[in-house]
Amino acid sequence: MQRHIAFFIISFLSFTLLNAQKPKIPSSSQIYESIQKLNFLGSVLYVAAHPDDENTRLISYMSNHVKARTAYLSLTRGDGGQNLIGPEIRELLGVIRTQELLAARRIDGGEQIFTRANDFGYSKHPEETLSIWDKEQVLSDVVLAIRKFKPDVIINRFDHRTPGRTHGHHTASAILSLKAFDIAADEKAYPNMLNQVDVWQPKRLFYNTSWWRYGREAFEKLDKSNMINFDIGVYYPLKGISNNELASLASSQHLCQGFGRLSQRGTQEEYIEFIKGEALEGNDVFSGIDTSWNRVKGGKPIGDILNKIETNFNFKDPSTHVPQLIEAYKLLQNIDNKHWQTQKTKELKSIIEMCAGLYLEASASTPIVATNNDVEINIEALKRSQTTAVLRSVNISPLNQTQNPDVALDNNKKYNFSFNSIIPTEINTTSPYWLNSKGTLGMYHVANETIIGNPETKRALHANFIVDFDGYSINFEKDVIHRYSRPDKGELYRPFEIIPEASAKIAQKVIIFENNKPHDITVIVKAGKDNLDGHVEVCHPNDWSVYPKNQKISIKHKGETQTLVFTIIPPKNQSEGLISPIVHIGDKSYTKELIEIEYDHIPFQTVLLPSASKVVRLDIKKRGENIAYIQGAGDVVPESLQQIGYNVRVLKPEEINAETLSKFDAVVVGIRAYNTVEDLNFKQQTLFNFVEAGGNMIVQYNTAHRIKVEQLAPYDLTLSRGRVTDENAEVRFLNPQHPVLNFPNNITQQDFEGWTQERGLYFPNKWGKEFTAILSMNDKNDSPKDGSLLVAKHGKGHYIYTGLSFFREFPEGVSGAYRLFANMLSLGKEDLKLEAKLND
Repeated sequence: MQRHIAFFIISFLSFTLLNAQKPKIPSSSQIYESIQKLNFLGSVLYVAAHPDDENTRLISYMSNHVKARTAYLSLTRGDGGQNLIGPEIRELLGVIRTQELLAARRIDGGEQIFTRANDFGYSKHPEETLSIWDKEQVLSDVVLAIRKFKPDVIINRFDHRTPGRTHGHHTASAILSLKAFDIAADEKAYPNMLNQVDVWQPKRLFYNTSWWRYGREAFEKLDKSNMINFDIGVYYPLKGISNNELASLASSQHLCQGFGRLSQRGTQEEYIEFIKGEALEGNDVFSGIDTSWNRVKGGKPIGDILNKIETNFNFKDPSTHVPQLIEAYKLLQNIDNKHWQTQKTKELKSIIEMCAGLYLEASASTPIVATNNDVEINIEALKRSQTTAVLRSVNISPLNQTQNPDVALDNNKKYNFSFNSIIPTEINTTSPYWLNSKGTLGMYHVANETIIGNPETKRALHANFIVDFDGYSINFEKDVIHRYSRPDKGELYRPFEIIPEASAKIAQKVIIFENNKPHDITVIVKAGKDNLDGHVEVCHPNDWSVYPKNQKISIKHKGETQTLVFTIIPPKNQSEGLISPIVHIGDKSYTKELIEIEYDHIPFQTVLLPSASKVVRLDIKKRGENIAYIQGAGDVVPESLQQIGYNVRVLKPEEINAETLSKFDAVVVGIRAYNTVEDLNFKQQTLFNFVEAGGNMIVQYNTAHRIKVEQLAPYDLTLSRGRVTDENAEVRFLNPQHPVLNFPNNITQQDFEGWTQERGLYFPNKWGKEFTAILSMNDKNDSPKDGSLLVAKHGKGHYIYTGLSFFREFPEGVSGAYRLFANMLSLGKEDLKLEAKLND
C-alpha cells in the first residue's frame, strides 16, 4: 500500500509540472473516475480573493468525492504579495501564482477562473479595496463567471458580515459574490455580456466557516443548525490516497508563498454555513437538485448508456466501451441544453480518447519562433488498443495547413509526419493576456471581453486530429508544444511560444547616479530569428543625454544576444525619469523585453513587457564602504546598495563568524530571513557581538509567526501584524534630531513621497527601553504605528529593526528610501566626520 501511495504521489507531481502540455497517459482507475464525473451533472464555484486563499480540501472533496464540476474563482492573481523563491514581484509574481493555482487545480481536480482585479497589496477594509478596484467591473466579472460556469452552489471562503476583521480583499470577495448571486439571473444587470452568456441563478450560497474563525471553544458552542459538515479526510481506494493528502499536495504548489507542507490524513471535519437560496434538505449541498442525466431534456438515453458503462466498467480493457461511448457522444450532440452539451462533450471526448488508447501529439522543433519565420511541427499518432480507428486528417490552426493521411491506426504502431510552417505576421506574440495593455493600480485592462476570466492565454497554435471510429469522426484538439530532452532531466515539455523577432532590455531596472558623472549602461538585444540586422537607440528624458545616439546590431542565430554599451549623462541637479531601448529592424520597431520564468513546479513562462528602466540622479551622501548581506526570502537590496557605491558581499550562514564580519562596516539581514533560514539561530550571538564591537546591523521585516530564532534582537522586541498599507500615509518624525534622520542626509517629508504599495509591514509593537522609535504613521481610522524604524545602541554599534518596505521601494527607484537607508548604514560614523575636521 505504501508503494502504491508513493507511486500515486510521484505520478501526480509529474503531471503537475507539465500536464498542461503533455498528452494524458491515464490508468484504468483514472478513466473510471472520469466516467463517474461524466455522470454527475452538478457544479460548485468556490470564491475568494487570492492564490492560496482557496480551501483545497473542500475543492478536492467536491471534485473527487461528490464528483461535481468544481472551480475556484480567485478575484486576483496575487500580484501584491511576496516571493519566497525568487526575485519576481508584482506582475511577474502574478504570472507565477497563476501557474501555481493551475498546478494545484491539476491535482485537486478543480478548474481556475479569475477577474480583472489587481492585487495592489494589503488592504485593511473592503471599502478601501472597492475604491481602488473598479467595483462595477469586478462585480461584472464575478457575474460573468457565474453566467459562464453556471454553478448550482457557490461557496465563499470569507464572511461578508465581518468587514475590517481580515484582509479587505477577502471580505470584498464575499461581498461581491453575495451581490452577484442576487443579480446574475437579472437580464438588466450587465446586459452587454448576454451576447456571449445567458443569465443564471445559482441555487444556494454558503460560507466556508471553521473553528479557527471563532476559537475552538466558541465554535463548539455555536448553533450549527444552519451548517453542513463533511469529513474531508475521506479515503479514495482507486487513488490510494485520502482527500486531505491530495489537498495537501495541491496547496503545496503555492511554493512562492512558502506553502510546501506535510500531508494530512485521517478524519477531518469541514463546515459550510447556509447563507441564502433554496432551503436545504439534509446534509447535501445538492439536495433537491437533479444531478443525473435526467436533468437535461434528451439526457435519459445518454445516461442509460453511460451509467451502464460505469456499472460494468472493464478495468482490464477500457477500449471495449468505445462503441457505446461513441453512441452516447452522437446523442449528446442533439440535446438542446448548450451548456451541458459543451461541457459533457469535452469530458466525453477525453474519455473516448483515453479508452481508445490514443496518443496524439504536435511538437514544434523549437520552443519559440518569430512571425515570418518557419517552424517544423512533428506529428505523432498512436492507438494502443484493438479499437478500430482511422486518422483522417490533421490541421494546424490558425495556419490552415492540412494533411490527409487517411491511415488506419494499427494497435501500438505509431504514425509520424511533419508540417513545415511559416508563422504569419497576423498571429499575436504569446504573453499573459492581462499584461498586454496598461492597467491601473486596482485593475488590469483586457480589451477582448470574450477572454475575461480565463486563467491564461490560449496557445498560439493547435493541431486538430480528425479520427474516424467506424464511420463517425471526432476532432481532438491538441496544443502545439515543444518536446525535448536534457541529459540531467530526461524528457521535458515546454509551451510553444510566438515571440517578436527582436527584444531588448537594459540590464539594470533602476540606475542610481549619486553624482553627475556619466555612467555606462548595457543594452541586451535578443534575436527571435536568424540573421537579425538593425540598430538600437535609447530614449531618455529631456534633461538627460545618451551617447552614442544609436548602434548597429548583427546577430547570426535565433536565441543569441548582443550586448551594447551606451553612456548615460545625468543632469547636475536631482532628477529622475525613464529610459527605453528601441530596436529598429527594417521598417519595424520593437520596444518590449522578453522575460523568461523557469521553476520546476510550473511550466516555463514567457512574458513580454514594455522595456524601460528608471534613472535617478540622486543627491545622496553616505559613510562606510563594505556591507555584508544575509539573504532572506529574496529581494534586490544588495544590488540596490551597490548602485549607490557600497561594496556588498552576500554571506551564507556558514560564513558568519567574527573574522569574516570584522571586514565589514555593517550587516544587513534580508526580508524574512528569520522566517526562512534556520541556521541563523546559531549565528545571532556572533552578529550581536559584531554590533557590540562597533558595527551596524540592520534587520528588515519578518513575519510575526514562524520565527526561527530564539532572540531576534539584543534587547526585547516583539513583532506584530501591524502595517501601514497606504503608501501616501503621513509620516511623523518622533525624534527629528536623531542622527538617522540627519546624517549624512537630511531626511524630510519629501523623502517619503513616491513610495509604492505600502509604507511597511509587520511592525514591532513592543520593544525594550534601549530602542528609540524614529517614525510614526498609520492608515486612515487606524491607531498610530511607532515601530516602523527602531534604533538601539549596543556597545559601540547600532542594532536597527525596520519594517519599512525598502524591498519594494528600491526596485522602483524611490530616492528617499535610498537616502534613509544610507543614513541607517552611516549611523555612528558622525564621529569619523568630526575626527576628519580635527585632523584638517
